[in-house]
Amino acid sequence: MIFSSVFFIFAFLPVVILGYYGQYVLFKNRLRNLTLLVASYLFYLFGAPDFILFLAGSTLFDYAMGRFMDRFEAQKRLWLTLSVGVNLGLLAWFKYANFMVDQAADYLVRMGIDPTGWETVALPIGISFFTFQKLSYTIDVYRGRCRSMANIIDFFMYVALFPQLVAGPIVRFRDIHDQINQRVESWDNFHAGAVRFCWGLCKKVILADTCGRFADVIFGLPPAVLDTQTAWLGALAYTLQIYLDFSAYSDMAIGLGMLFGFRFLENFNRPYSAVSLTDFWRRWHISLSRWFRDYLYIPLGGSRKGAPRTYLNLTLVFLLCGFWHGAKWTFVAWGAYHGLFLVIERITGLRRVSENRLRGLRRLLTLVVVMCGWVIFRCDNLGQAHHFFTAMFSLTSLEIPASLVNLMDLKNTVLMLCSATTLILPSGAMDAEPLLAQRRLLATMVGIVLFMALLPWCLAILSSGSQNPFIYYRF
Repeated sequence: MIFSSVFFIFAFLPVVILGYYGQYVLFKNRLRNLTLLVASYLFYLFGAPDFILFLAGSTLFDYAMGRFMDRFEAQKRLWLTLSVGVNLGLLAWFKYANFMVDQAADYLVRMGIDPTGWETVALPIGISFFTFQKLSYTIDVYRGRCRSMANIIDFFMYVALFPQLVAGPIVRFRDIHDQINQRVESWDNFHAGAVRFCWGLCKKVILADTCGRFADVIFGLPPAVLDTQTAWLGALAYTLQIYLDFSAYSDMAIGLGMLFGFRFLENFNRPYSAVSLTDFWRRWHISLSRWFRDYLYIPLGGSRKGAPRTYLNLTLVFLLCGFWHGAKWTFVAWGAYHGLFLVIERITGLRRVSENRLRGLRRLLTLVVVMCGWVIFRCDNLGQAHHFFTAMFSLTSLEIPASLVNLMDLKNTVLMLCSATTLILPSGAMDAEPLLAQRRLLATMVGIVLFMALLPWCLAILSSGSQNPFIYYRF
């Protein structure tokens, strides 16, 4: 089940809201976490019924590890090691087993083993996200930053909370543990959450999917018909699509959380306004960046053990970030690419240059570097990436393919231009609270546009069944 589906919007979500607030009347708020837990498992059941027991079993395991750490403190390191080992082992098996068999196929044949009998391992939806959430819990309990949860229903709800279960943002336990039992629902938060959800829905269905259609066509072209302008258009389209698509999901997840009294941390802060790659990673997929920083980069020594060790730590973190996204060499190359540029920025001192110095030029150069990175990320293999870069930088001009011409009507062109405004947004800090909730006049105006114009248009598109799934669902 996806947020941008007719069933979720008109059936699942209204029933969950009625059940959640209905229990106030019947049970005086005692069952609100149980209600969300049941709703979350039903949500996952619709999308991945074969893995519902896996989600429950792995959650129960980490609940036990947390309790053991509090009860048997002398063996805390053992329980943490078990939690980390089992979680990463399961993640590696489900995400990389097929990849490893495929890469080792020739070697296996020489060993007399027939790899064609291998049964493909299916990937549980959202495993990358809920695995990192559970690890943040056990690591924080081990470090003494919080105590383990005694109430098993509350813990299961934290792991499976449906707004962020399958595609984030990665909600660390220490950021939300106070809200699990002490959150306060209000009409203002509900209204702001509904507007935020609708804004994300429109951003996804109207803008991101339009950019995605251009990207799909261009990245599907054979190298022989790909020229410079078409390749750059494809790179631009995917650059816009992945930001609008993933930030739209984050908007919807944050909005859904607000409906039930939760305040999730923001996941994006105008990333294409960055003046360096370091700045970009402070703004892009913030929950993932902070997770790797707090649970990997800093424990490895961060930047405290000299320049060579810092460069090694950065490279390792971004290689693992690439692996986290999936079992493809393009993801590994993408991670190495970003790690390389972050090391270059440290060696040259560019990361310490004032943000206001040559801001326009630095934003442009950073955007180009990021766009080239997205080309690697989007391509199916390194060979395709090579052909795509050859087209981008060889200054060729060919006839525009018919499949692309058919997309270039007035509506799609205008929507692409609207999407491209994300590239020129000011780079100021984002408000901690959603802008719509702070400025009532602006919120009212935006709400009118959303609910009177964009939302009906969006729902019409959904009814036609022409929308695409979220990009990060496959991670």
